[in-house]
Amino acid sequence: MELISIKNLKFSYGNHSDNGGFSLNINSWQLSRGSFTSIIGPNGCGKSTFLKILARLITPSEGEIRYENIEQNRIELKNYARKVAFVPQQIYSVFRYSVYEVVMMGRTPYLGLMGFEKKGDSAIVKDALEQMEVWHLRSKGLNEISGGEVQRVVIARALAQKAELILLDEPNSHLDIEHQLKIFNLLHQLNKDEGLTIVAVSHDLNLVGIYSKEIVLMQNGAITLNGQKKDVLNEINIKNVFNINSIVKYSEDKTKANILINPIDIN
Repeated sequence: MELISIKNLKFSYGNHSDNGGFSLNINSWQLSRGSFTSIIGPNGCGKSTFLKILARLITPSEGEIRYENIEQNRIELKNYARKVAFVPQQIYSVFRYSVYEVVMMGRTPYLGLMGFEKKGDSAIVKDALEQMEVWHLRSKGLNEISGGEVQRVVIARALAQKAELILLDEPNSHLDIEHQLKIFNLLHQLNKDEGLTIVAVSHDLNLVGIYSKEIVLMQNGAITLNGQKKDVLNEINIKNVFNINSIVKYSEDKTKANILINPIDIN
């Protein structure tokens, strides 16, 4: 079932003709409910911009975006926030919000007119913090913890939001290998067991190869390929997009792929 559909989407900033700007053009794209989709492509190709448009953080100049067949801009922002959670690459704050307060912000779309959280909200926040293994940091200020810990806190905030679609912009940045795998395992379980739809921008092709069901491949502000992993993630496409040689080996059932960068490319 289709969750999001896009037609003739355009977004730009600066003067693209003199290399001082950027232009995003997506003719058509559909996101299936329950998919685990990875967006890959070289730096500056528009991956993060595309994700921010889906999250309604920036507005396209043209085009149609429909969520559950309703025009995105016709959905009240509070209701949209109950459906869609966004995890940015980085988060900064000049205020000394505690880790607990930051994750409680994920409950904002559900708070009443007075803005007070209920007992149920506190339980949801505690569960999200424990899932991300940062409950012990709940009283710390956001600016008092490491970058990897901040990343886990922001993902906990998205989990507390209880959205049906989670958009993640490089969720494995700042994380060590152990926590990269733990987070992708958690996202996989949420996708498999609870039916959450996951869309993640990633530069790690092996994580993409292991966890994704579908892949969006972007170049120069456009989607050049989109489809099932087995149809998109291969040596030819990796060479065409990233200009590197690789060996891609799939599991027997084609659900997982291992990518080896050819050492001939390394001087």
